[in-house]
Amino acid sequence: MGYVGPIVTTHLRKSHRDAELVGLDTGFFGACCLNSIEQPEWALNAQLYKDVRDVLPQDLAGFDAVIHLAALSNDPLGSEFQELTIEINRSATLNLAEMAKSAGVQHFVFASSCSVYGAGGEHPRTESHPVVPLTAYAESKIGAEQDLEGIAGRSFLVTSLRFATACGPSPRLRLDLVLNDFVAAALSSGEIQILSDGTPSRPLIDVRDMALAIEWALTRKIESGGPFLIMNTGSNSCNASIAQLADAVARVVPGTKILTNPQAPADKRSYRVDFGLFSKLAPNHTPRLTLIESITALFDQLRDEELPTGDFRKSKFSRLHALLQLKRQSLTSRLYWDRLALEKQNSEILTHV
Repeated sequence: MGYVGPIVTTHLRKSHRDAELVGLDTGFFGACCLNSIEQPEWALNAQLYKDVRDVLPQDLAGFDAVIHLAALSNDPLGSEFQELTIEINRSATLNLAEMAKSAGVQHFVFASSCSVYGAGGEHPRTESHPVVPLTAYAESKIGAEQDLEGIAGRSFLVTSLRFATACGPSPRLRLDLVLNDFVAAALSSGEIQILSDGTPSRPLIDVRDMALAIEWALTRKIESGGPFLIMNTGSNSCNASIAQLADAVARVVPGTKILTNPQAPADKRSYRVDFGLFSKLAPNHTPRLTLIESITALFDQLRDEELPTGDFRKSKFSRLHALLQLKRQSLTSRLYWDRLALEKQNSEILTHV
């Protein structure tokens, strides 16, 4: 029930029509849909509501594979909730994998991140290069990978997909991702303000291509990467500087102005990534969409929808803003649903009605 999940389930429903697809989510971002009426869960056989930290073996009994997308999902969240980022992104990942293994699950697909390369410089990073995590989020992904390697085996294949930065349209859109932010800014204000000199580099991948890679990982053979596989997941052609991303958006959204800040402190988070292993192991599942195609699809989606008034960065389409709003109203300090607060809210609603 996040940004990537709806695209993955829709893709798998089309490619594996007879599969039983079940979602598990705590529901924090269930209401973060655009204005479309149809809910993304239409592609699932069932949707379970449970915190990933509380999964038990019986929740996973009978399943062949687990796709693990759940996390505090970016650097701002990691900065705001550092301890919980380790608890949710690392400790809960190991618990989920252990529960899956004990339930007889054969494939465990973990959504990791190329952000683990941190200050990677201009030379493209391969999977064998040292990692330089600069944030709690990146550290949690590295820790989870280390834990998962310890429990992988011939009957429990673990695939850690180090995804490039996600972008592209989704029913539960996020606008706190660099390319999505630029498209929304261009549409809402006619200008893109780059908070640096524009030179830091990032690799990008469309969420629809993420789903394609996940499909491969779900059924890969042990001969393709062994019991535990770390794989950079993206395209060499989609390594780009922040300034190049802004220029690409300006080519799609007419009249966009681009403002940079040459005096801004240097952004250490700059890395280019080599996706050669992905091309070698999964040639039929590598990215098919160009940056321009992702930007155009976002432009078309947002143009047909009503963006929130005011600053879209302080709306439900920003994960940090949405979670802080929930925390003030309905969550405990450890980011569990506060049952007493919810009961009070429901009582007030019923009284008002």
